[in-house]
Amino acid sequence: MSTCKVSSKLGRLVLVELQTKPFCSLTDVDWFCNKVVVTTPEGDTFHFPCYRSVSSNNPVVLRDAVATLVFNDTDPVMKHIRKEELKERRQAYRWSKHADGLPESIATDNTLSPPWEVQFSFHKATEFLLTNVKILIELKLERFFYYKKQWASLDEISQVFCGFKTDVNKYVEKHWKEDTFFGYQYLNGINPMMIRRCDKLPKNFRVTEEMVKASLRRKCSLKEEIRNGNIFLVDYKNLDEVPPNSINGKQQYIAAPFVLLYKTPDDTLTPIAIQLKQTPGDDNPIFLPTDDEYDWLIAKIFVRSADFAEHELNFHLLRTHLLSEVFAMATFRNMPMVHPLYKLLMPHFRYTLEIDTLARSLLISNNGVFSQFTAVGGPGLMTYMKKAVASVTYSSLCLPEDIAARGLEFIPNYYYRDDGLKLWGIINRYVKEMVEYYYHNDEDVAKDTELQCWINEIFDHGFLSNKNTGIPQHFRSVSEVTKFLTMVIFNASVQHAAVNNGQFDFDGWMPNAPFSLQHPPPTTKGQSTEETMLETFPDVNVTMNGMATLYLLSKQSTDFVPFGEYKEELFSEKTPQENIKHLKKNLQNLKLEIKSRNVDAALPYTYLNPEHVENSVTI
Repeated sequence: MSTCKVSSKLGRLVLVELQTKPFCSLTDVDWFCNKVVVTTPEGDTFHFPCYRSVSSNNPVVLRDAVATLVFNDTDPVMKHIRKEELKERRQAYRWSKHADGLPESIATDNTLSPPWEVQFSFHKATEFLLTNVKILIELKLERFFYYKKQWASLDEISQVFCGFKTDVNKYVEKHWKEDTFFGYQYLNGINPMMIRRCDKLPKNFRVTEEMVKASLRRKCSLKEEIRNGNIFLVDYKNLDEVPPNSINGKQQYIAAPFVLLYKTPDDTLTPIAIQLKQTPGDDNPIFLPTDDEYDWLIAKIFVRSADFAEHELNFHLLRTHLLSEVFAMATFRNMPMVHPLYKLLMPHFRYTLEIDTLARSLLISNNGVFSQFTAVGGPGLMTYMKKAVASVTYSSLCLPEDIAARGLEFIPNYYYRDDGLKLWGIINRYVKEMVEYYYHNDEDVAKDTELQCWINEIFDHGFLSNKNTGIPQHFRSVSEVTKFLTMVIFNASVQHAAVNNGQFDFDGWMPNAPFSLQHPPPTTKGQSTEETMLETFPDVNVTMNGMATLYLLSKQSTDFVPFGEYKEELFSEKTPQENIKHLKKNLQNLKLEIKSRNVDAALPYTYLNPEHVENSVTI
């Protein structure tokens, strides 16, 4: 970073215009400017935030950092500058439809197309590339990337990844077969979003009292345990009738299971019944913990493979990446830099547009990792994604409402819920303080035409004008704005950390989350063996490509910015700056609380420790 000081006698300073000149009449080079600080002879200081590129053919006009709502800008010059900024932004940030039925995204041909200010820094881009190279060299995967053979043993899988294992990864490898760990992952693994309290068994889940009697430790019937709130259900219905992929010239398979779980008297969660297909029948048995070892284990493997697909495509890609991109695009297009909500939101969109552009190119394109190496890739990808989009509601994106809707307020040892709700509360208080400082009443909200255009674009381009989502089309009150902004920030930071940071930890041991399976779900019991299990797992090259991707997506960058650290000085007023201090203090207190809880934990839950939560979706 370089600093340039200029001395000059000035009158009343209203605007600052920056423009570069080509060096020695050579090619024009953009210059990235953080801010302009002006100190008057009287000692007053004025801040002009920039944080964008400046060139000779693209002068940048900066306003003072004091945030201003559109209806308070009465000066004709300021109103014109405001409109021109948004006009330029709407040219630079144009909506594009990647695929029918998906949220719209930035129109770009490659990762170098978006404006410079939203691209990776040179350091970030270089480190991203070098991490990829490191995977290939240190794991010596080159030969395995093309090795289209089956795994010979679990020991063979273990030896390949020995140099990259984390403590959690080692724990998973040791405990992945255990029913209690299988249940634990629904609460504190990387997909804590699907489990819900069972109030009534689905009609197409043909589990009976007699089947699960041996698994219930209390002297209660299944109906009584349901009534007592001790039975939980996971339903993978979105995967039903999704056409599976073909990999290495071989048909792959997807299950759409039901899983019934039981909270035991010692507060552990354990599976008591699994049905692998949605349609009941003689070829769709109910698998039980009392079955033969490999019948039960392979049933759980099919469930874990289904969970991998739901997690990666729905709760990770769609709900954090793609929706954060929608929120970012709407902000760039509808809120000038002087708008207080632009200042509030922008740190939570850092690198999001570029990482999503990379995801569309490298993960879900026709030649992407998901299309080549996962069961839900290829012909089934968009079929599934449309189902996932249809399942998204405003309520499901708001953690307190989602937890209540799933009936999980009181289930013990649900650390994702405990930490997440505390972070939601911290964010909500911070947002409330900011919003109420600038919007004095509900009338101010109604008068903010830029804010109303912002939410309208989100409804149209992100949620495809679907009123059933519950997404507002306009705001009527300060409280409505506060809730929505809390949701936006939470999902771009906290929720992304919950579903992203542990990918290699939990799925780095492939048997715990197979990307694809090569045998169909078993239709009878008593036929499964260890050999059957190994034949069902994905081939070596499929496993290796998947593992390399998960390692890359889980690795924290050295330019990681933890939640609540705002390097860009966008606010200049005293009250917003005090609000940020309050936010940091609350996050620090929560960090200490989480660390204290984790001291004696066999498997500490760390993903929502504020120091591990990044401000935005950057990976």
